[in-house]
Amino acid sequence: MTEHSEASANRRFDIIVIGAGHAGIEAALASARLGCRTAVFTMHLDWIGNMACNPSIGGSSKGQIVREIDALGGEMALAADETTIQSRMLNLGKGPAVHAPRAQIDRRAYADTMKARLEVQENLALKQAEIVSIGPSDAHLAPIAEGGCPAGTGGSWIVTTRTGTEYIAQCVILATGTFLRGRIHMGNLNYEGGPDGMPPSSLLAASILQLGLPLRRFKTGTPPRVHLRGVNLAKTEVQRGDPEAVPFSFAAQDPPKQITRCYLTYTTQETRRVLLENLDRSPLYSGEIEGVGPRYCPSIEDKVVRFPDKERHPVFVEPCGAHTREMYLQGLSSSMPEDVQTASLQTIPGLEKAEIMRPAYAIEYDCVDPLALRATLEFRDFPGLYGAGQFNGSSGYEEAAAQGLMAGINAAHRVLGRPPFTLRRSEAYIGVLIDDLITKGCAEPYRMMTSRAEFRLLLRHDTADRRLTPYGRALGLISDQRWQAFQEKQAQIEAEKQRAQHTKIRLATVCGQEQRSDGGDKNAPEKHFSRAALAAPPQAVAELLRHPELSYDLLAPHDPTRPSHLTPDVLLTAETDIKYEGYLKRQEAQVREMNRLEDVPLPPDLDYFSIAALRLEARDKLTRIRPETLGQAARISGVNPADVQVLLLYLKKNAMSLRECHPDSSHALNRIYNCFT
Repeated sequence: MTEHSEASANRRFDIIVIGAGHAGIEAALASARLGCRTAVFTMHLDWIGNMACNPSIGGSSKGQIVREIDALGGEMALAADETTIQSRMLNLGKGPAVHAPRAQIDRRAYADTMKARLEVQENLALKQAEIVSIGPSDAHLAPIAEGGCPAGTGGSWIVTTRTGTEYIAQCVILATGTFLRGRIHMGNLNYEGGPDGMPPSSLLAASILQLGLPLRRFKTGTPPRVHLRGVNLAKTEVQRGDPEAVPFSFAAQDPPKQITRCYLTYTTQETRRVLLENLDRSPLYSGEIEGVGPRYCPSIEDKVVRFPDKERHPVFVEPCGAHTREMYLQGLSSSMPEDVQTASLQTIPGLEKAEIMRPAYAIEYDCVDPLALRATLEFRDFPGLYGAGQFNGSSGYEEAAAQGLMAGINAAHRVLGRPPFTLRRSEAYIGVLIDDLITKGCAEPYRMMTSRAEFRLLLRHDTADRRLTPYGRALGLISDQRWQAFQEKQAQIEAEKQRAQHTKIRLATVCGQEQRSDGGDKNAPEKHFSRAALAAPPQAVAELLRHPELSYDLLAPHDPTRPSHLTPDVLLTAETDIKYEGYLKRQEAQVREMNRLEDVPLPPDLDYFSIAALRLEARDKLTRIRPETLGQAARISGVNPADVQVLLLYLKKNAMSLRECHPDSSHALNRIYNCFT
């Protein structure tokens, strides 16, 4: 091989990932682990995996996503467990459907960990370079073959760095975060810039716009960081980690470390006064910011305007790492000038003498309309081009990582000629996230919440491995050792559920353990049962567990046959499955009903305007979004149940003719035909 041809070969890849934030990391690792020659480009190697906003991972619904990423073979959970400095399980006062792990992370250690993962990964080239343009290569774009995969091989996309070097790949994944035409705002000060003092990516934004992708403008922000020495912790409430920390990763051998504390304080009426008196200096209200901000994470000046009756707002004082004195003030996101930020801090208990190390700022950036994406996160009109993370209009590290993983898997499958991989809403929060984005779009930065999931009792954090690890194994992302451990755990859960059905205990025995000479605790279990119930014959452990007042821990002293080797996660899943069996069966029936529509694919080129019985709004929305299944069509705003019935009848009537008219395209059309014959 000549020197020229060798250099040319080093610029050819199967997959190129633009951006090495949380989405880019997962995309690059997934595609490389699936055997594709991958390159990931970042503007700065020291910015890989950076936490530009809060130094934490997980939380309500987000913790579930992290565990799902892990169950599929992603990296976020493992890196988070290694760099945790405090861990808590949230929402324990509520039902198990919303329990969610959250961890405070050492942000520099996390970034270093992820950089090391990329550096040692086979098939992966890590490059510091600014990509300034993207477009089809001289070779024609590979046509889409049956099942959505490419026919043939060869370069489809070309990307160019600022130095003029060109790279070619079959697939490109855009994971640009908030860098595209980034603009920083602090009061009247505004300038072009990316997060954390990085430069923006303006030339790439222009190239993407020229390519024809539908871009829009969003806004997000971050609070000030302060030095610990200026914080009077005596005026705050201590937020300790859990005594028994739960790791994110199902493969974790040890619980995460609990080496720090967080603190809680509140804004005051004086804080409100300072902000309102300076509201005209906020770019949010002066009209300087055009981008749409996140509804569920507003700036502090927005909070005092939108919630005038609220006397105070919480402020969480969180360490940014184990070896730094820098503290993150969650709840004080702001675009105010630095002097107003300082003045407002002086009104908050414990922060009166706080020294700002990094002032708060708002950032505007370009992102794409996710309605242009398929469920695989590939652009409908640009084969081989994928989007992931905040580029798709979402917010949050966890949502970004989940999309990166899915985009990386599907780009690799396209290169390898394998079928697309998608998840349904009933299978994972990841499925809900992507379906919401590509079906409903987002008029503001999208944030995952438990309320968005119809079947959240099925999507508990403790069942992520049961739901998704078989997929991860089939994909090739779960090792033999981990697969064996998974199978053993599931066998233990099922065995314990069976044992609980056949082991009997008297309720009176359990409740008698709680009786006291002083008349007993009013919250003791016996206070919740009638004399007849207490006099009843022995009942199965499973039956007793269905009482809200009883738990595995409470029954333990009276259950001598319980295996001593069972781990807390096995017991948790077994107990929850038993206790909520009726609700789970109900949701499973609802899933089966919903999947009737999900199993009916829609032809990608179906002419909805030719279906006269459809309402005009439905025709317009269906033509623009082009849903892939009847179930997805049913979730589009503007498509009502009557429209779905019209589509169903049309497909039944025309199943055979649709297949005959598209003899070459027709994996999806064969499925339609098979549904109705």
